[in-house]
Amino acid sequence: MPFFDPQQIPAGKLHAAATERNREPILNVLRSVLPQTGLVLEVASGTGQHVVFFGRAFPALRWQPSDPSPAHLDSIRAWTAAEGVENVAEPVALDVERQPWPVASADAILSINMIHIAPWSATVALFEGAARLLPPGGVAFLYGPFTREGRHTADSNQQFDERLRREDPRWGVRDLGEVASVAAAAGFGKPDVIAMPANNLSLVFRRLAD
Repeated sequence: MPFFDPQQIPAGKLHAAATERNREPILNVLRSVLPQTGLVLEVASGTGQHVVFFGRAFPALRWQPSDPSPAHLDSIRAWTAAEGVENVAEPVALDVERQPWPVASADAILSINMIHIAPWSATVALFEGAARLLPPGGVAFLYGPFTREGRHTADSNQQFDERLRREDPRWGVRDLGEVASVAAAAGFGKPDVIAMPANNLSLVFRRLAD
C-alpha cells in the first residue's frame, strides 16, 4: 500500500491528501525562514502540489522542483501548468545520491517527507549536496516525523515507522539527534525545531560560514 496516496486525477496530476493538510502549517514556518529573493530547490517534490502552492505564496522567489521519479516529474508539470504559476521552473530529475546534482546553486533547499522513505544514505547525501549548493546562512528545511533521543513522540509515529520498515527495511522514521549530527558534519548549525500538527516537526538548518 503506497504511503503518499498517489491517486490519479485528471490532466495527469497525482494527488497526495497529506499535502492538502500540511501545506498551510509549513507555509507559516517558511514565511519566517526563506530569503526574500533567490532560488529555492525542493528535493523530492513528489506530486508537485507543494511547490505550486509555495510558488504562488512567494512570487518573488524562483522555485526549482525536482524528483527522481518520471511519474512525479510529469505530475509536477501538470500541476504547474494547471495552476499557471510562472515562478516554478521545469522540474529536474534529481536523486540525492547521484552526482552531480542538476542544480549548481540555491539560496534555500526544502525536503518534505523524504528522508523516512529513503535509505539513511540519502539523508547523508542530502546534507552533503545542500552544503555544496547553499551559501553561508542558506537554509535547509526538513519536515516530517522524527524520534527524539531514540523514542517516538506518538504511538501513531511508531505505527508508521513499523509500517515503513515492513515495506523496506532501509526506511524508517529518523532520529532528530542523528539527523542533526549528519548536518553538523556537512557544515550546518544546530537546527531550529518547530512542532507541527500530526506529531511532525519542521527542522530549519543553516549552513555555517566556511
